[in-house]
Amino acid sequence: MDFTRIIQKNTNNPLFIQKLFHHSREILLVIFIGFSLITNAQSGPDFSILADKAFLKLYQNSDECISYTQGILVSDQNTEHKMILQNIISQAFAMKGDYVQSVNIFAQKEDPDLHNNLSYFMQIFNDYNLADQYQNLGLYNQSKRIISYLLSDQKLLKSNDPALRVTAAKLYQLQALNSGINRDYPTALQNLNKSNQYLSSHNEENKILKLENRIFRSSYLLKQNKLIEYQPLIKSIIDDLEHQKNQPFLLGLAYENLSQYYFLKQDYSASVEKLEAGLSMIENLPFNNLKIKIYESLSRNYYALHDDTKYHQYNKLYNDLKTKTDASSREGIRYIVKLVETSQNKNIEFQKLMFVKSFWPLALILSLIILGLFAYFLSIKSKGKDLKKQFDFFEKQISRKSQSAIPEKATVTAKDSGSTKISREKEDEILRKLEEFEQSDRYLNKNMSLSMLSSQMEVNTKYLSEVINNKEKNFNGYINKLRINHIVQLLKNDSTFLNYKVSYLAEYSGFSSHSAFTTVFKSVTGMSPNTYIQEISKSKTV
Repeated sequence: MDFTRIIQKNTNNPLFIQKLFHHSREILLVIFIGFSLITNAQSGPDFSILADKAFLKLYQNSDECISYTQGILVSDQNTEHKMILQNIISQAFAMKGDYVQSVNIFAQKEDPDLHNNLSYFMQIFNDYNLADQYQNLGLYNQSKRIISYLLSDQKLLKSNDPALRVTAAKLYQLQALNSGINRDYPTALQNLNKSNQYLSSHNEENKILKLENRIFRSSYLLKQNKLIEYQPLIKSIIDDLEHQKNQPFLLGLAYENLSQYYFLKQDYSASVEKLEAGLSMIENLPFNNLKIKIYESLSRNYYALHDDTKYHQYNKLYNDLKTKTDASSREGIRYIVKLVETSQNKNIEFQKLMFVKSFWPLALILSLIILGLFAYFLSIKSKGKDLKKQFDFFEKQISRKSQSAIPEKATVTAKDSGSTKISREKEDEILRKLEEFEQSDRYLNKNMSLSMLSSQMEVNTKYLSEVINNKEKNFNGYINKLRINHIVQLLKNDSTFLNYKVSYLAEYSGFSSHSAFTTVFKSVTGMSPNTYIQEISKSKTV
């Protein structure tokens, strides 16, 4: 007997109907639970958990971080999520010293329809991304300007949204690094304090940012020779990181930081020990930027220890890796400048389009008004000569305005196109930016050129050249004089540098050769480097 016949047979049986209804509810409940389980299984872990794990991997292994994050990116269609994940991948490439790929990932961010407004968080995070890219590429003034603008927004600073708060913390951290580059250490420490105010201990990202802030703080305290505050801080940082055992990048960075303390104390063996410990943490990991710092410090320490073999070994590793990353950095700068220009042009075109769209309705209304007035004047034209004269005058005024507009515009254009002399305001702006540049040590970069400096300062190359030529004969003379003055101050104030060979001093200060350094040194100081070192050494022994 089939199921249909059973139902037909018991249609009038109340007890049967009650049992059937009861079992139907049970079946529906089972189906609903099963569907819920399947749905939950398909949705997977919460995005915040996945992103937090990706951020943790950023400090464990750049390559694994990239692979893991790209896997999430492929399956996640949320625009905000994509922006966060692309920023993590971009940072991973930057930590590898691959700035071209870092900018390339940044360029792949979602380009939503210009007719649709971005959410507030996406606007803030998008600008933070750009400031982060500028900072990675050494374009500190551009980075600083964007961050200052963002941190003037009270809506951001007062928000309780976790995503906005951690973004504010990152902005203050970036600003601290920019201040540190310009040797404004008190301001850098203030920015680190503000960054910490926006951080909690709820997830790995917040914890890592707090640890980074502590490392940066210790570095700035050391640079100010505040050793009483520095020593317990760096010790606690290393103790915490050694206990965690899953932060090779941060632990390597902390060891490199501590090595600088021993180097200043002229305890070169202890400095080397810390550097070797730091290098062992990342030697098989792709943290090339940190490796460059450690290789440079190791070559300096081994030189002071008169270990020529080790000195040449690490000096070669430093030069090879630095040359590679510098080339990538230059290409990254060209890429991002072109990218930003394209973005600005798109925005201008969009504004033009919106202006045209808003202009035509207005023009139509004005045309209708003018036609109405015209019809009105025509209708009363016969009522008297005085009214006719007013209409003629009105027409002549409109005609004169339309005719005079074109010559006036042409005159302004001709004046602008024929003007080549730099304005006083622009010259003062460039001089101010040059003063900031001179307070940093960016001129020690071997690849520093007029075009690179103009990109960093965001000024016209011709204008920059003109202002520099008023200070010195040419750009090379300007840069070389800064480098020599820097070395002279080190020789005066740090007796360690008196023990270095001239070839190392030349390389340290950014010169391409020993002979070029010697020639410029003599032209600036009036004596050769060796003679100058001897004179300084005598004065210190007297």
